Amino acid sequence: MARNVPSSSISAFCALAVLLLLLLPLQSTAGGRHNYNDALRKSILFFEGQRSGGLPSDQRLRWRRDSALHDGSAAGVDLTGGYYDAGDNIKFGFPMAFTITMLSWSIIDFGRNMGPELGNAVKAVKWGTDYLLKATARPGVVFVQVGDPYSDHNCWERPEDMDTLRTVYKIDGSHPGSDVAGETAAALASASIVFRSRDPAYSRLLLNRAVRVFEFADRHRGAYSNSLYHAVCPFYCDVNGYQDELLWAAAWLHKASRRRLYREYIVRNEVVLRAGDTINEFGWDNKHAGINVLISKEVLMGRAEYFESFKRNADGFICTILPGISHPQVQYSPGGLIFKAGGSNMQHVTSLSFLLLAYSNYLSHANKVVPCGETTATPALLKRLARRQVDYILGDNPLGMSYMVGYGARYPLRIHHRASSLPSVAAHPARIGCKAGSRYFLSPNPNPNVLVGAVVGGPNNTDAFPDSRPFFQETEPTTYINAPLVGLLAFFSAHA
Repeated sequence: MARNVPSSSISAFCALAVLLLLLLPLQSTAGGRHNYNDALRKSILFFEGQRSGGLPSDQRLRWRRDSALHDGSAAGVDLTGGYYDAGDNIKFGFPMAFTITMLSWSIIDFGRNMGPELGNAVKAVKWGTDYLLKATARPGVVFVQVGDPYSDHNCWERPEDMDTLRTVYKIDGSHPGSDVAGETAAALASASIVFRSRDPAYSRLLLNRAVRVFEFADRHRGAYSNSLYHAVCPFYCDVNGYQDELLWAAAWLHKASRRRLYREYIVRNEVVLRAGDTINEFGWDNKHAGINVLISKEVLMGRAEYFESFKRNADGFICTILPGISHPQVQYSPGGLIFKAGGSNMQHVTSLSFLLLAYSNYLSHANKVVPCGETTATPALLKRLARRQVDYILGDNPLGMSYMVGYGARYPLRIHHRASSLPSVAAHPARIGCKAGSRYFLSPNPNPNVLVGAVVGGPNNTDAFPDSRPFFQETEPTTYINAPLVGLLAFFSAHA
């Protein structure tokens, strides 16, 4: 996406404006506080709209039906289930695993605030982990993708109808992928914590599998983009390298198992695996800020002085995110939204805001603050900044638009999402072919199926938003936008 770089004077003005916004009382455009409970419920419901495979009897988004029931058969393995990551019909393992890690972290840190939605959040995690267990069932192999992206992207069809190639892609000892394997290990390890008291046997299965997958990732080092370039690039190409995923996985394994082995691995590999690189990046491709925040909790709790450098990195991350402190990689729109270069900006907004909130809680419990030059980042300031981002998503923005489908009076109606934009099977039982769906893609009409809870890529750096399917960077929802938002909404639903 083309992006205009503002002059230093405009940047300074925007930074001051955003800082003032943080100091103002936060109210919705309707004149009252947002209904975070409603937004939380919808943010979790969205994952049911992304399900692949045979749908359960308690499926709540009823316009979706069974799909991709033979995934994996070409490779002699059952790979049904899991999630479509966005508005297409591919199952990409890298972002799916990150989604499960962030859903798990949301529950670990904020599950106590989820009330009756906790059960649905746990179900959302299990839908993903059941699939990841299938994808890692063979020792020394991880199945990392189902579906040929070029074939899929050449069609606009419902997942229930798809007849595109369901090619299966894998990594193994000869074709490594430490990035996707590391993230898969992190997902399994973090989920094992979620199920530790709820289902101890399932929790042990997840943790044991996480250990095995991590050992494979570490033993056979390499980026999956090199092994599977034509399948994963440019869609989920690993630009950042695999080193961060190895540290990320080790951090989650340490948290889940408390084994000294992983603590020593982290300390020994901190420099080799570049823990201090790009400390203000966090998402499916780059885990650095997340690693530093996650590990810093140990330091702030007074349990792990040997991780002190990670806390310094986490403090540095906080200082680069604060408005009013100039940093070339993190900017704010005139309306106060975090903006980073690249597509689907809301993925940065929700992931970075989650880290602000998590670190704020860790600092609060330790009675600490973060010094940032002449500014002091208190836990309260970090919570305010995170909440400001959430409220922007829910409608406190220059357009007065909620970027969560189905929340508020005004939200995107023409999202870039095949299943949502095509008539449901109930409304149109006959098959809609590959190219027959093009007229729905190009139609100016609203999507016939409301993908409740979906958060789209969002506005550009001037707060402008085109509610139009072809503008996929702005109008396509993804699971990894919603996953960290679940934790944010849970906290603010209990601390409105």
